[in-house]
Amino acid sequence: MSSPQESSEASPPRRADTVLETGSPYPLGANCTAGGVNFAVFSEHATRMVVCVFDAHGSRELARHDLPEHTDGVWHGHLPGAGAGLVYGYRAWGPVDHHRGLRFNPNKLLLDPYARSVAGEFRWTDAHLDTPEQAAADNVRDIFKSVVTLRDQDRCAPDADVGSPRFDWDGDRPPAVPLDESVLYEVHVKGFTRLHPEVPQALRGTYEGFCSPAAIAHLKRLGVTAVSLLPVHQSVSEQPLSLKGLVNYWGYSTIGFFAPDRRFAREDPVREFKTMVRELHRAGIEVLLDVVYNHTAEGDQRGPTLSMRGLDNRSYYHLRHGVQSHYENYTGTGNSLDLSHPRVLQMVMDSLRYWVTEMHVDGFRFDLAPTLGRYGDRAHGDAGAFDRDAAFFQAVRQDPVLARVKLIAEPWDAASGGYQVGQFPAGWSEWNDRYRDAVRGFWLSKISYRGDMARRLEGSPDLFRYAGRRPQASVNFVAAHDGFTLQDLVSYSHKHNEANGEENRDGSSENRSWNCGHEGPTDLLMVLATRARLKRALLASLLLSQGVPMLLGGDELGRTQRGNNNAYNQDNEISWFDWRSAEGGLIDFTAWVISLRRQYPQLRSRHWLDHRGPVAGEPAAAEATWMNRLGAQMTAAEWEENGRYVFGLKLCAREPDQVDLLLLFNAQAGDVIFHLPAGHWQLVLDTGQRDGRPEDPARAGETLLLKARSLTLLQQA
Repeated sequence: MSSPQESSEASPPRRADTVLETGSPYPLGANCTAGGVNFAVFSEHATRMVVCVFDAHGSRELARHDLPEHTDGVWHGHLPGAGAGLVYGYRAWGPVDHHRGLRFNPNKLLLDPYARSVAGEFRWTDAHLDTPEQAAADNVRDIFKSVVTLRDQDRCAPDADVGSPRFDWDGDRPPAVPLDESVLYEVHVKGFTRLHPEVPQALRGTYEGFCSPAAIAHLKRLGVTAVSLLPVHQSVSEQPLSLKGLVNYWGYSTIGFFAPDRRFAREDPVREFKTMVRELHRAGIEVLLDVVYNHTAEGDQRGPTLSMRGLDNRSYYHLRHGVQSHYENYTGTGNSLDLSHPRVLQMVMDSLRYWVTEMHVDGFRFDLAPTLGRYGDRAHGDAGAFDRDAAFFQAVRQDPVLARVKLIAEPWDAASGGYQVGQFPAGWSEWNDRYRDAVRGFWLSKISYRGDMARRLEGSPDLFRYAGRRPQASVNFVAAHDGFTLQDLVSYSHKHNEANGEENRDGSSENRSWNCGHEGPTDLLMVLATRARLKRALLASLLLSQGVPMLLGGDELGRTQRGNNNAYNQDNEISWFDWRSAEGGLIDFTAWVISLRRQYPQLRSRHWLDHRGPVAGEPAAAEATWMNRLGAQMTAAEWEENGRYVFGLKLCAREPDQVDLLLLFNAQAGDVIFHLPAGHWQLVLDTGQRDGRPEDPARAGETLLLKARSLTLLQQA
């Protein structure tokens, strides 16, 4: 192991006449004060920290100032006379010993991890790379710079009027929709409106376009209660994508956990993001953010030095025991943030609170969430195990700000022991891929037993019924951003990712999809009819299941990605919504089924379905009975019969304003006669019909013909 060397730079820095005052180590970031700007940045191992000040465009460096104090690992100083709109970055000096995880290099201008806004556009050059060949190259021309922004509670000097104006929230209040009443809509900010003909041209693909009257009208028409936005934190596309002329469209490559991504803004990302949230709230729609606190855009040991790697690599990242020149790659992206370090945990918690208190968001979906709970003793090399009681989950549980927002985990990451579905603490919901696979398998690929389908329909109690968790712990989905769209599920039996530039090797090959007899687009009427019927059955299954349904944005339009099930780098018509080809009938059907979910409380019970009858001391829940096609109660053996895809679920009324419901499923290729339980039943929904509306709603009888590949809902008259 080589001895550490002190980092140095190729040319001496420009010094400033102004000497920074001591300032304060808290709060972290660059914050306006009554007389200037206070800088505070964490680095436990740096020996010197300099703040570089640029002109308003970030193109010309004006001065460099040493931060004079180092308190509890935080470098800090106060620049008198400065104010909002100041453009700055950091340079850090310290030991250079990659085998010990020390990678200081003052030739690299570093973005403040607490930057609430950034200046300029990032452009890739080799100068960003952390390689011996590029050690002396200065990356200043092609990197984002931080901007001191004026927040609502800041008090800046009177002449500091060049920053963002204070924002008028106009009495904004969170919609606070209960989880059992929630219907989530996963969507990309740009893709939603980029081709929308009713959104003004200048606003298409932006935060402002997302909250335009036409965009909100569509969300209201559907009846969704929340949008779950793909990442909107400032991100950077990976160099290999840039060399191919592609971008990281999804944005899972974060570099700024406090800054709204400039890609979706015309002028001021902070103000325009707040405008979007305010207008969505006025429409009663919550805003959830997909957040990527598991890794950063700095990649592995061959990647760029943009921010945290240069500030204190050894503290911010999980490093491989015994080979600390390399990173633990729990995420499959090259590095993993180490939330077992108190300062990294502090940054993530500060970021979450910022988005709730300052930006008014209503919740979060945590990408690759098991990485956030990986811990370990670096000295003894046992890092890596997932712990549901890890420091991050404990911190969130007790936080008074985060206690009122929705917390959703993607419960898997890319490393050993990373699949943790059903293992998150009480108070968390989880993406349920077991639901996705069971429903696809039942309707499309015929590789799911009826028993598995039934467990998913009732909220997956086998996964989530512990520690007081409710059915709302399961976030159900049939399609999500990662994978086939609903239209492609019934149009392609194989992925077609050639446009991604990886010779169709990327993306999952296990999709449980079915092309209905023809791969891709077709004019064959029988194929089109089968696809339409299956789409209705899949949507109805999702929206009438216990738990929290999540609709992939665009599935209600019949949106296709041309068979691409990994369109992360497709910032083009493959990913954007094609509004001109939208299926109006499918939109109406989706909206109607969502309204049925709202109408019948048994379809969204707050408590687990009851198969035993009333139990003293337990909350009242819908009594559930599973039935075979003869109207008799299902036996254990019948649940496991292969090739049988017909059954029913009776939900008995438990409240005065409820009626008994009957859900009937026939995933077989032919029609089936189902014997109804005693009583007079009225048809409500029949996905075998083109619009889902029964031909004879008042029909009553002892038997009912279930159409092939259809779901039927009845209520007791």
